[in-house]
Amino acid sequence: MNKIPFNKSPVVGIEIDYIREAIDSKYLAGDGVFSRKCEATLENMTGTKKALLMPSCTAGLEICAMLVNIQPGDEVILPSFTFVSTANAFVLRGAKVIFVDVEADTMNISPSAIKAAITPRTKAIVVVHYAGVSCKMDEIMGIAATHNLFVIEDAAQAIGNSYKGKALGTIGHLGVFSFHETKNITSGGEGGALLINDETFIERAEIIREKGTNRKLFLRGNVDKYTWVDVGSSFLPSELQAAYLLAQLENKDKILQRRLELWKTYFEKLSILEKSSLVTLPIVPSYSSNNAHIFYLKCKDIEERTALISYLFERGVMAVFHYIPLHTSKCGLELGEFIGEDINTSIESQRLVRLPLFYELTNEEVSYVCENIIKFYDEIKNGRI
Repeated sequence: MNKIPFNKSPVVGIEIDYIREAIDSKYLAGDGVFSRKCEATLENMTGTKKALLMPSCTAGLEICAMLVNIQPGDEVILPSFTFVSTANAFVLRGAKVIFVDVEADTMNISPSAIKAAITPRTKAIVVVHYAGVSCKMDEIMGIAATHNLFVIEDAAQAIGNSYKGKALGTIGHLGVFSFHETKNITSGGEGGALLINDETFIERAEIIREKGTNRKLFLRGNVDKYTWVDVGSSFLPSELQAAYLLAQLENKDKILQRRLELWKTYFEKLSILEKSSLVTLPIVPSYSSNNAHIFYLKCKDIEERTALISYLFERGVMAVFHYIPLHTSKCGLELGEFIGEDINTSIESQRLVRLPLFYELTNEEVSYVCENIIKFYDEIKNGRI
């Protein structure tokens, strides 16, 4: 068995044709034909009022912070178990990030922890749909409505997933997708999208994205010249990225179906360990669909996790742990605060192991990974580890 990497970017085969077409068009800057096709596809797929391509999901979060007018002294509530971009986007605007606990079963932000962390300075709640599995959006939107707060969905991992039939990224006021190479769908290594669900944000989002100018209005003929009208930056991906992304979006169902097949194979083969109370497998609640972004298992503790990762590595399998809670990091301690009790975040994150899962992974490779995980626990039981 050759080495099994943790990830390979998906390739469906027509990306190069679209890239060549973009090159032949002699138009490679952003917002060309391929960008517009991608945005229309995302709008039709999700039902969002407006989709705008981004150079990254991080950039999308930064625009979200600007759109909800984050100011120095504002507080933004988010899970500590997330990628640093979720916090950075708001810290850059002067906010204090308020970290709260996650729920053990899904690793998603706890609604009760959100409620306990709200103060008069709270401006927004950022939810992260971990592994693509939905947060409890009815409860969270209800809390936000009661306290007049914005909700931003970090749906970086959640393309193709839904909450009670509604696309993730379209339930809060704003949402973001990632098209990084580790995600189910990629735009050639980096990329993202902003989903605008409150139409009052659309015009300003277009201005911020175009360096603070009203160029979009000019191109549509709404104004006779364009000028600098707001703060902004360059948030447009190139047509080459959009061309790659369109090929992926057109094959989204095929990619997601294959990933789900692999996810289910992992679950079936490793269930024997869960039945023996040796590991915990992922839970997908009835209110959420499953886009098979991540397959993980949870070991007994961090020592067992470290041993398992090493065991698999020695046998040619790259398995990894995930986020180190932000509230324990240098910047997290300086720029934020954990409110409430850390019941699950630290303990559960130390148990979690992510297994290889990508479009080109074979059934034989999944079987090999599972066989070695089962062998690992057999060796523990027999005292050889």
